Amino acid sequence: MTEISIKDEFIKLGQALKLAGMVDSGLDAKTEIADGNVKVNGETETRRGKKLYDGDVFTYNGISVTVKAK
Repeated sequence: MTEISIKDEFIKLGQALKLAGMVDSGLDAKTEIADGNVKVNGETETRRGKKLYDGDVFTYNGISVTVKAK
């Protein structure tokens, strides 16, 4: 499983997808999330602004990424 490190308390889902290199732009992230193609902690998430905290896991295209706070 892949990890991304964040320096703040949380990161928004759209930003997390970009940071992990899963999408090329915010527009791509918005579309993929709105289409129900992203899961957070096993549940489909359609809000781009969903806040992810340390230990949360998001999944896109079969790849899971864990959020780790520094």
